[in-house]
Amino acid sequence: MSDSSPLPPVRLHPEAELARAALSTPLLSRAARLARWAGPDTRVDAGGGLAEEQLPAAAELLGLTGDDAAAYTSEAWRVAVDTGLVEIVDEEAGTVRTGEELKLLTGGSPRDVLTVWLAALETVLADAAVPDLDDLADALDDGGEVDFSSLDWDPEAEAEFLDGVLGNLYLLTVSEDGAGDGPVPLPALAASMLVPDDMGEPTNDVLEQVSDAMMRLDDQFRALEPVGLVAYQPVDEALMADAEEEPAAPVDDTDVSRYGMVRLTPLGAYGLRARLLEAGFDAPAVGELADKGADALLDGTARFGRSAARAETEQWLARREPLAAARELLAAARGADAGAPLRRLRCQQALSLVGAEAEPALREVLDDPELGGLARVWLSERGAAGVPAPSQELVFWLTVDTLAAQLAAEGNSEELQALVEGLAAQHSGFFAAAWRVEHPATAEVLDAMGRLHPDKKVAKEARKAAFKARSQQGG
Repeated sequence: MSDSSPLPPVRLHPEAELARAALSTPLLSRAARLARWAGPDTRVDAGGGLAEEQLPAAAELLGLTGDDAAAYTSEAWRVAVDTGLVEIVDEEAGTVRTGEELKLLTGGSPRDVLTVWLAALETVLADAAVPDLDDLADALDDGGEVDFSSLDWDPEAEAEFLDGVLGNLYLLTVSEDGAGDGPVPLPALAASMLVPDDMGEPTNDVLEQVSDAMMRLDDQFRALEPVGLVAYQPVDEALMADAEEEPAAPVDDTDVSRYGMVRLTPLGAYGLRARLLEAGFDAPAVGELADKGADALLDGTARFGRSAARAETEQWLARREPLAAARELLAAARGADAGAPLRRLRCQQALSLVGAEAEPALREVLDDPELGGLARVWLSERGAAGVPAPSQELVFWLTVDTLAAQLAAEGNSEELQALVEGLAAQHSGFFAAAWRVEHPATAEVLDAMGRLHPDKKVAKEARKAAFKARSQQGG
């Protein structure tokens, strides 16, 4: 994932809702309870961890029992210290006190609560990239240092791999045609990191790497679920049993959910976006343009998918009077630069959401060479009276402008190819007239039609027309 190109916009839930979700996560709620419990008699070890003799009382406070109670309690304590819910007063004496950050969970703003939660998330992510503690103990050398070479583990590479997986999960969640609120199969997520895009059938070696990655991710997502980042259905333990052992019950090998399913929560989407922004990525969120001008809206949504662009535009329109909004949109849609056709397309889409109150603004631009075409379309669709018929010159200009916008928005898409085929079929003399259109994108559009049309004869006509257009423009 490159940090040079913008990511798809994410639709974030309101901060108040996210803050409530953060407070109810098992890990942060446990950390807060331990912070309130900590007092003058609480002691920590040299690393800031809760003293071993105090773990049973802390676990009882949290209602934790069983073999993992001490581990879960220690994790919650570590989060409490790392987030400032607990402060170490004297490292040598091992004394602590309640931290100032605890007040933010009860009396702070939703943003304050989420800031504490993000700190907790960083602690959990760092821990998730660490191998099993038993393996670490075995790798200690005589001096008490970890021999990473014996673990076959690179801390930096492991953290980068987990970051990459989470980045791909974010992309799959927020992309227009992605998983959305649905779960993503763990094998698909692991394969997204390890199987090259140009590889047809994965080799056995790659499949083995994917299988190993799945097992690591299974442990990591189990660790990330209590902080509220993901909702996770673990890998079926029957799949990890010894191959010689008979399964306890019949299993369905075609059920992909048995291999693990992970879903990014709304809180998780907020957290990963915050980390992406911190890392320098352009990670927009729907609603960020609502208070900006129409120029920012049209330019910003130019790279959004249709659904996200509509959602952003609806929020923008909700804060304005229809007539004033229409005038502002039309003014921002003018221009002869490369981005202008797509701005006009987004303007047209935005105006489709505006009621009849905007009619005066559209009538004001009927004679505008750049806006007259879309104004006629808008008025005609609403059955307005007295709409002048467009000239042939305007029809061709609007056609080129629309194709240029589609090309900028979607590239050589199937939809654009269908549009190109339809135009060539409906207008036998299209190319003979189109090259004369005085539009900055005429040659580029005709070139695209030559690439996209499946009929070699028609494609050749388009390329010839593109050459003529360049000659006319002096290019």
